[in-house]
Amino acid sequence: MGEALQRMSGVDLTGIDGIDTNTVLKILAEIGTDMSRWKTAKHFASWLGLSPGTKVSGGKVLSSATKPVANKAAAAFRMAAFTLFNSRSALGAYLRRQRARLGAPKAITATAHKLARLVYTMLTHGTSYVDAGQEYYEERYRSRVVQNLKRKAHEMGFELVSMQEVPASA
Repeated sequence: MGEALQRMSGVDLTGIDGIDTNTVLKILAEIGTDMSRWKTAKHFASWLGLSPGTKVSGGKVLSSATKPVANKAAAAFRMAAFTLFNSRSALGAYLRRQRARLGAPKAITATAHKLARLVYTMLTHGTSYVDAGQEYYEERYRSRVVQNLKRKAHEMGFELVSMQEVPASA
């Protein structure tokens, strides 16, 4: 079954963590393999109803909830995202970080949005997905946090020094 799906779509979508052959069947049955219907991955995610809304009035954000869409492909992406809670992949680490920040329902939608963009990119460019792993994701996140802290400290006139760089005082 997997080889037939790969021949049909041109890429192995089951290489993405959380997506199995049944999920690929549901997604391809709903969207097809021709991604030219959507200009960008953002348009695709919006069509699926996985993009945050933009209800703004007078510069104030009124609502950023996703629009309700009865889309079977979006439901398949959400189910695939839900299975990543215990995954040791970069996508699993992303889901857990988002859950800590936003709560489980919003984290699942955010991860489903990420999965949809990955599928769009794979189908349009014919590329394969390579998971960098949870450790790589965590290290990148840590380096971003440290860089932002250093920038904020510099803006306030301070210098941020790593504990490894501090000489031991006697």
